[in-house]
Amino acid sequence: MPASRTDTPNLLVLIKSLLPSLSKAETKVAQEIIREPEAASTRTITELARAAGTSEATVVRFCRSLGLAGHRELRMRAAQAVIWTGEGPSREIAGGDIPTGADMARIIATVSYADVGAITDTADALDTDACEAAVAALAAAGRVDVFGVEASGIVGSDLTKKLHRIGCTAFCWPDVHSALVATALASDRDAAVGISHSGATTETVEFLEAARARGAATVAITNHARSPLASVADHVLTTAARETTYRSGATVSRIAQLMVVDCLFVGVAAKLRRRSAKALAATAAAVSDRLRPLS
Repeated sequence: MPASRTDTPNLLVLIKSLLPSLSKAETKVAQEIIREPEAASTRTITELARAAGTSEATVVRFCRSLGLAGHRELRMRAAQAVIWTGEGPSREIAGGDIPTGADMARIIATVSYADVGAITDTADALDTDACEAAVAALAAAGRVDVFGVEASGIVGSDLTKKLHRIGCTAFCWPDVHSALVATALASDRDAAVGISHSGATTETVEFLEAARARGAATVAITNHARSPLASVADHVLTTAARETTYRSGATVSRIAQLMVVDCLFVGVAAKLRRRSAKALAATAAAVSDRLRPLS
């Protein structure tokens, strides 16, 4: 059985979220820890540096980049990550890459493992305080504008529909021109949500930046805590999804984003409980006669 989790995020989740912001040398250390977390929990700083093909000074800088006190805390957090992982599929499947000629059983095992892992890791990565602040901003907003490109746009549409179901005024904009026009009318009574796995999608960053300039409360849903999108958001909600073969940007990342969207929706519904219950009953009744009875 995995050990009980605390508010301390899983080290591997933390490392993956910060990978794009690390230097090349620090990335070597990160990749070595991700590859062998159990070994990292027992290695001396010299042994870890040697295994990563870098220097002890780089390991120290890496610890600082993660916000850790030093190598001793790194070892402790690596040990926790190993315990939290618990028992699961073999390392071959856990790796996530689908080899050429893989049969359907292997594909199903790999995809399901990655999807479940994305949800579990995202739950570990989410900052409770940031979620509560984002929920408060959405619940208080006169209007919520949501924007994302391609797969993230699908997630944005899902959030918009959920908010509408509980009586919130929300819009998902299909293109950047419409989104920027919408933000031109935003005010400090509104909120804006930008969704991007990489956190570097130019259009999404521009949208959230424009909304913030108008005084709207801004929320970013991204896989990378130090991304351009995160830098223009008041509240950053970090997912933890690693794309694998054939799954570039549109699958595992979407699963993780939808999990965050569901947390936001339930949070807002709970905060506006009476209004939400009334709206849900009304919207359910509106489509009830469209459901065919089971024969």
